[in-house]
Amino acid sequence: MKVIIAGGGTAGHVFPAIALAQRLSKRGVQVHFTGTSRGLETELVPAAGFELTTMDIRPFPRKISWDLVRAPLALYRAIKTSRPVVRDADIVVGMGGYASAPAVLAAFRAKIPVVLHEQNAIPGAANRYLSRRARAVALSFEEAGGSFPTRVRTVVTGNPIREQVAEIGRGRERLRSEAFDVLGLDPSRRTIVVFGGSQGALHVDIVAAETCTQMSGRAELQVLLLTGRAHLERITALLHADMALKVAVLPFLDRMELAYSVADLVVSRAGATSIAETTVCGLPALLIPYPHATGNHQEANARALERVGAAEVILDADLSPRLLTDRVEGLLDDAVRLEAMAAAAAAWGRPDAAALLADVAIGEAGR
Repeated sequence: MKVIIAGGGTAGHVFPAIALAQRLSKRGVQVHFTGTSRGLETELVPAAGFELTTMDIRPFPRKISWDLVRAPLALYRAIKTSRPVVRDADIVVGMGGYASAPAVLAAFRAKIPVVLHEQNAIPGAANRYLSRRARAVALSFEEAGGSFPTRVRTVVTGNPIREQVAEIGRGRERLRSEAFDVLGLDPSRRTIVVFGGSQGALHVDIVAAETCTQMSGRAELQVLLLTGRAHLERITALLHADMALKVAVLPFLDRMELAYSVADLVVSRAGATSIAETTVCGLPALLIPYPHATGNHQEANARALERVGAAEVILDADLSPRLLTDRVEGLLDDAVRLEAMAAAAAAWGRPDAAALLADVAIGEAGR
């Protein structure tokens, strides 16, 4: 069996795609990727050991411009590039976003079955449009199902995550000792992990740094702050050296399982991959949705976790050092509340998402 996985651009799209590919590969399925020539897939997919066909495609601009005029031609060329790649496939799995569209459209033309994966609580425009001819749409959030036509088959699988993260529930203690050593953290302190995604989030980083100053006397706590490479120097300059609070600052961490294994509380944006990983790890979270996400989908993601008691939400417009300090200290000083949030997160998380999505793809290919 051969499966084409279509999508890319950001780490949030690429990591779930790779997790699915690894699961399919273990079942003896041949996997080939299609994606953009500029996205992170150009590095991450070959590094994971999979073949990748790239094409020059960009999202359709929302404002009138020459890019909008050229976009249909670029899409046509990308579909043409995709045709020989999908021709001998048993199924194409579109992972959402504009990068998935060429291979999916080429599959429709060749009458090859298609399964789509929607990772957010509010589906993107590409998936909403393409779903009309797909065999099935796999969902990370049950709430997303209502956005698709009633005739479209939907199934909740969760969002595939990296195996190293999915296995934390079974090997947390083994990882913790390594993590404290690698990250330079103190095992006797409780740990707050702050991150904004693979590129960082400057507003979150700045407020987090100022929050560290306000909590500077909390010698029993420590903060791991992942800034993104572009923000490292600016954020480091905001931190004081004489704090009792311990702060470790890193530009990026490719082994996020280390951070999750030591975290007592996560402060992050509300991207689909971040939510999938933190919930599988059973971690309580303070979520700060990115305010400019398409369709405000990050707030919808965060509210879904808030409704089940796994997270608290702070809107970006309301975020301030005083508010973040109050919310962080309020949770860390309330052991019962924190434990309840952790249990709710673990109950919502889906460590078997990659296997479930693989089941859907294989099942639809054989139908």
